[in-house]
Amino acid sequence: MHVPREFEALSRTSPLLDLIGPVYRRGQGKDLVLGLRAETKHCNARGTVHGGMLATLADVALGYTMAFASEPPARLVTANLSLDFAGSAKVGDWLQAHVDIQKQGSRLSFANCYIVVGEQRIVRASAVFVAAGRRGEKALPE
Repeated sequence: MHVPREFEALSRTSPLLDLIGPVYRRGQGKDLVLGLRAETKHCNARGTVHGGMLATLADVALGYTMAFASEPPARLVTANLSLDFAGSAKVGDWLQAHVDIQKQGSRLSFANCYIVVGEQRIVRASAVFVAAGRRGEKALPE
């Protein structure tokens, strides 16, 4: 299926992204936009893109944007993610996730994401991230 010319394959991947992808990107850091062509594998029984799929796309876009908006990239863990569904998507739709960083702190960071189909915002997501610290340190208290 057609991918807009300004997008390229997301080079950073994970087992989850391999399952839902391919995922595409435009820009980097604070200007990162993720794109995904909706496929049957993303849909629920009603034939629309599943809310969990949209939540995953929002979480990835929020996390990658927040992490790579600083140098060196921040090690962040999602502490809270909330979504409001204002529309739907179907097979063949091109989804784009745009992130607006509200605040990046030394311990907590806040951002919002809008997933759009064309000009229509179908999801509004809000997230809080906690700094994960150095490798091997626990990100959240037990």
